[in-house]
Amino acid sequence: MKSEVYNEQIKALSKISNAIASDLYLEDILRLIVAVTAQVMGSNICSLQLLDEKGKLVIRATQSVSEEYNKKPPLKIGEGIAGKVVKENKPITVKDVTQEKEYKYQNIAKKEGLCSLLCVPLNVKGKVIGVLNSYTSQPHNFSEIEIHILTSIANQAAVAIENTELMVKTRVIQEELEARKKIERAKGLLMKDEKLSEEEAYSRMRKYSMDNRKSMREVAEAIILASGIKG
Repeated sequence: MKSEVYNEQIKALSKISNAIASDLYLEDILRLIVAVTAQVMGSNICSLQLLDEKGKLVIRATQSVSEEYNKKPPLKIGEGIAGKVVKENKPITVKDVTQEKEYKYQNIAKKEGLCSLLCVPLNVKGKVIGVLNSYTSQPHNFSEIEIHILTSIANQAAVAIENTELMVKTRVIQEELEARKKIERAKGLLMKDEKLSEEEAYSRMRKYSMDNRKSMREVAEAIILASGIKG
Protein backbone atom coordinates (compact mmCIF):
# COMPACT_ATOMS: atom_id res chain seq x y z
CA MET A 1 0.00 0.00 0.00
CA LYS A 2 2.80 2.41 0.94
CA SER A 3 4.57 1.73 -2.35
CA GLU A 4 1.36 2.51 -4.30
CA VAL A 5 1.00 5.84 -2.50
CA TYR A 6 4.68 6.59 -3.11
CA ASN A 7 4.30 5.80 -6.83
CA GLU A 8 1.30 8.13 -7.07
CA GLN A 9 3.30 10.90 -5.41
CA ILE A 10 6.21 10.40 -7.83
CA LYS A 11 3.77 10.52 -10.77
CA ALA A 12 2.29 13.75 -9.41
CA LEU A 13 5.70 15.41 -9.10
CA SER A 14 6.56 14.24 -12.61
CA LYS A 15 3.31 15.75 -13.97
CA ILE A 16 4.10 19.06 -12.35
CA SER A 17 7.71 18.99 -13.63
CA ASN A 18 6.48 18.36 -17.18
CA ALA A 19 3.96 21.22 -16.90
CA ILE A 20 6.66 23.62 -15.69
CA ALA A 21 8.89 22.65 -18.62
CA SER A 22 6.03 23.15 -21.11
CA ASP A 23 4.79 26.35 -22.71
CA LEU A 24 1.63 26.47 -20.61
CA TYR A 25 0.64 29.82 -19.14
CA LEU A 26 1.40 30.33 -15.46
CA GLU A 27 -2.30 30.30 -14.48
CA ASP A 28 -2.70 26.90 -16.17
CA ILE A 29 0.37 25.54 -14.37
CA LEU A 30 -0.93 26.77 -11.00
CA ARG A 31 -4.34 25.20 -11.63
CA LEU A 32 -2.67 21.91 -12.54
CA ILE A 33 -0.54 22.05 -9.39
CA VAL A 34 -3.53 22.43 -7.07
CA ALA A 35 -5.54 19.76 -8.92
CA VAL A 36 -2.71 17.21 -8.80
CA THR A 37 -1.88 18.11 -5.19
CA ALA A 38 -5.51 17.66 -4.10
CA GLN A 39 -5.58 14.24 -5.76
CA VAL A 40 -2.31 13.03 -4.22
CA MET A 41 -2.90 14.47 -0.76
CA GLY A 42 -6.57 13.47 -0.64
CA SER A 43 -7.42 17.14 -0.04
CA ASN A 44 -10.93 18.45 0.35
CA ILE A 45 -9.58 21.80 -0.82
CA CYS A 46 -6.10 22.67 -2.08
CA SER A 47 -5.15 26.29 -2.71
CA LEU A 48 -2.11 28.32 -3.70
CA GLN A 49 -1.67 31.86 -2.38
CA LEU A 50 0.91 34.37 -3.60
CA LEU A 51 2.14 37.66 -2.17
CA ASP A 52 0.89 40.58 -4.26
CA GLU A 53 2.66 43.92 -4.79
CA LYS A 54 1.23 45.16 -1.46
CA GLY A 55 2.74 42.19 0.39
CA LYS A 56 -0.61 40.48 0.99
CA LEU A 57 -1.44 36.82 0.40
CA VAL A 58 -4.00 36.38 -2.38
CA ILE A 59 -5.51 33.11 -3.64
CA ARG A 60 -4.20 32.52 -7.18
CA ALA A 61 -5.33 28.93 -7.76
CA THR A 62 -7.65 26.36 -6.18
CA GLN A 63 -9.71 23.38 -7.28
CA SER A 64 -12.48 24.47 -4.90
CA VAL A 65 -15.84 25.35 -6.43
CA SER A 66 -16.77 27.38 -3.35
CA GLU A 67 -17.03 31.06 -4.30
CA GLU A 68 -16.91 32.06 -0.63
CA TYR A 69 -13.59 30.25 -0.13
CA ASN A 70 -12.14 31.50 -3.41
CA LYS A 71 -13.00 35.12 -2.53
CA LYS A 72 -11.46 35.07 0.93
CA PRO A 73 -9.89 38.47 1.74
CA PRO A 74 -6.08 38.72 1.45
CA LEU A 75 -3.91 38.10 4.52
CA LYS A 76 -1.01 40.21 5.73
CA ILE A 77 2.37 38.61 6.47
CA GLY A 78 2.15 37.17 9.97
CA GLU A 79 -1.66 37.16 9.90
CA GLY A 80 -3.51 33.85 10.20
CA ILE A 81 -1.87 30.48 9.57
CA ALA A 82 -0.78 31.25 5.99
CA GLY A 83 0.65 34.63 6.99
CA LYS A 84 2.54 32.96 9.83
CA VAL A 85 4.00 30.37 7.42
CA VAL A 86 5.29 33.20 5.20
CA LYS A 87 6.78 35.03 8.17
CA GLU A 88 8.46 31.95 9.69
CA ASN A 89 9.27 30.23 6.37
CA LYS A 90 8.33 26.77 7.63
CA PRO A 91 5.35 24.37 7.30
CA ILE A 92 2.54 24.53 9.84
CA THR A 93 -0.08 21.84 10.52
CA VAL A 94 -3.43 22.42 12.25
CA LYS A 95 -5.54 19.50 13.50
CA ASP A 96 -8.83 21.41 13.31
CA VAL A 97 -9.01 24.89 11.76
CA THR A 98 -12.52 25.46 13.12
CA GLN A 99 -11.04 25.34 16.64
CA GLU A 100 -7.79 27.19 15.90
CA LYS A 101 -7.84 30.80 17.15
CA GLU A 102 -5.13 31.89 14.69
CA TYR A 103 -7.11 30.62 11.70
CA LYS A 104 -8.89 33.68 10.28
CA TYR A 105 -11.89 32.20 8.44
CA GLN A 106 -13.47 29.63 10.73
CA ASN A 107 -16.98 30.39 9.44
CA ILE A 108 -15.95 29.50 5.87
CA ALA A 109 -14.13 26.37 7.11
CA LYS A 110 -17.29 25.19 8.89
CA LYS A 111 -19.47 25.80 5.83
CA GLU A 112 -17.04 23.98 3.53
CA GLY A 113 -16.43 21.07 5.90
CA LEU A 114 -12.71 21.82 6.32
CA CYS A 115 -10.88 20.29 9.25
CA SER A 116 -7.12 19.65 9.21
CA LEU A 117 -4.67 21.91 7.36
CA LEU A 118 -1.11 21.57 6.12
CA CYS A 119 0.32 24.88 4.92
CA VAL A 120 3.83 25.05 3.42
CA PRO A 121 5.85 28.02 2.09
CA LEU A 122 6.64 28.60 -1.59
CA ASN A 123 10.34 29.21 -1.31
CA VAL A 124 12.74 30.55 -3.97
CA LYS A 125 16.38 30.94 -2.90
CA GLY A 126 15.37 31.58 0.70
CA LYS A 127 12.66 34.09 -0.25
CA VAL A 128 9.03 33.18 0.48
CA ILE A 129 6.63 34.24 -2.31
CA GLY A 130 3.48 32.46 -1.12
CA VAL A 131 2.02 29.28 0.38
CA LEU A 132 0.43 26.00 -0.66
CA ASN A 133 -2.52 24.79 1.45
CA SER A 134 -3.93 21.26 1.75
CA TYR A 135 -7.14 20.71 3.74
CA THR A 136 -8.83 17.47 4.79
CA SER A 137 -12.49 17.00 5.70
CA GLN A 138 -11.66 14.76 8.69
CA PRO A 139 -9.16 15.20 11.56
CA HIS A 140 -5.77 14.14 10.24
CA ASN A 141 -2.21 14.01 11.56
CA PHE A 142 0.03 14.92 8.64
CA SER A 143 3.06 12.65 8.40
CA GLU A 144 6.63 13.72 7.68
CA ILE A 145 6.26 12.14 4.23
CA GLU A 146 3.15 14.22 3.47
CA ILE A 147 4.90 17.39 4.63
CA HIS A 148 7.91 16.48 2.45
CA ILE A 149 5.71 15.80 -0.61
CA LEU A 150 3.77 19.07 -0.27
CA THR A 151 7.04 20.97 0.28
CA SER A 152 8.50 19.41 -2.89
CA ILE A 153 5.44 20.44 -4.89
CA ALA A 154 5.57 23.96 -3.38
CA ASN A 155 9.24 24.31 -4.34
CA GLN A 156 8.47 23.30 -7.93
CA ALA A 157 5.59 25.78 -8.05
CA ALA A 158 7.89 28.53 -6.74
CA VAL A 159 10.42 27.81 -9.52
CA ALA A 160 7.67 27.97 -12.17
CA ILE A 161 6.45 31.31 -10.82
CA GLU A 162 9.96 32.79 -10.63
CA ASN A 163 10.82 31.66 -14.18
CA THR A 164 7.60 33.15 -15.56
CA GLU A 165 8.17 36.47 -13.79
CA LEU A 166 11.74 36.62 -15.09
CA MET A 167 10.51 36.00 -18.63
CA VAL A 168 7.91 38.77 -18.31
CA LYS A 169 10.47 41.21 -16.88
CA THR A 170 12.94 40.38 -19.66
CA ARG A 171 10.24 40.93 -22.30
CA VAL A 172 9.28 44.29 -20.77
CA ILE A 173 12.92 45.42 -20.66
CA GLN A 174 13.43 44.38 -24.30
CA GLU A 175 10.30 46.30 -25.35
CA GLU A 176 11.47 49.39 -23.45
CA LEU A 177 14.89 49.26 -25.11
CA GLU A 178 13.28 48.83 -28.52
CA ALA A 179 10.97 51.79 -27.88
CA ARG A 180 13.89 53.94 -26.73
CA LYS A 181 15.83 53.13 -29.91
CA LYS A 182 12.87 54.11 -32.09
CA ILE A 183 12.30 57.36 -30.16
CA GLU A 184 15.99 58.29 -30.59
CA ARG A 185 15.84 57.46 -34.31
CA ALA A 186 12.66 59.51 -34.83
CA LYS A 187 14.11 62.41 -32.85
CA GLY A 188 17.20 62.35 -35.09
CA LEU A 189 15.02 62.42 -38.21
CA LEU A 190 13.07 65.45 -36.94
CA MET A 191 16.31 67.26 -36.05
CA LYS A 192 17.63 66.64 -39.56
CA ASP A 193 14.45 67.30 -41.58
CA GLU A 194 12.99 70.15 -39.54
CA LYS A 195 16.31 71.69 -38.46
CA LEU A 196 15.34 71.36 -34.79
CA SER A 197 17.46 71.06 -31.69
CA GLU A 198 17.34 67.79 -29.76
CA GLU A 199 15.15 69.39 -27.08
CA GLU A 200 12.76 70.88 -29.66
CA ALA A 201 12.41 67.57 -31.50
CA TYR A 202 11.65 65.71 -28.29
CA SER A 203 9.14 68.41 -27.16
CA ARG A 204 7.32 68.20 -30.49
CA MET A 205 7.05 64.41 -30.23
CA ARG A 206 5.89 64.64 -26.62
CA LYS A 207 3.21 67.25 -27.47
CA TYR A 208 1.90 65.14 -30.37
CA SER A 209 1.86 62.10 -28.08
CA MET A 210 -0.21 63.91 -25.43
CA ASP A 211 -2.56 65.67 -27.87
CA ASN A 212 -3.36 62.46 -29.76
CA ARG A 213 -3.19 60.06 -26.83
CA LYS A 214 -0.51 58.01 -28.53
CA SER A 215 2.50 56.45 -26.87
CA MET A 216 5.93 57.91 -27.63
CA ARG A 217 6.76 54.64 -29.36
CA GLU A 218 3.73 54.97 -31.66
CA VAL A 219 4.69 58.56 -32.49
CA ALA A 220 8.27 57.50 -33.22
CA GLU A 221 7.10 54.63 -35.45
CA ALA A 222 4.86 57.02 -37.42
CA ILE A 223 7.75 59.46 -37.97
CA ILE A 224 10.07 56.64 -39.08
CA LEU A 225 7.37 55.24 -41.40
CA ALA A 226 6.72 58.67 -42.93
CA SER A 227 10.45 59.07 -43.62
CA GLY A 228 10.47 55.78 -45.55
CA ILE A 229 13.10 54.21 -43.26
CA LYS A 230 12.40 50.72 -42.00
CA GLY A 231 12.02 50.63 -38.16
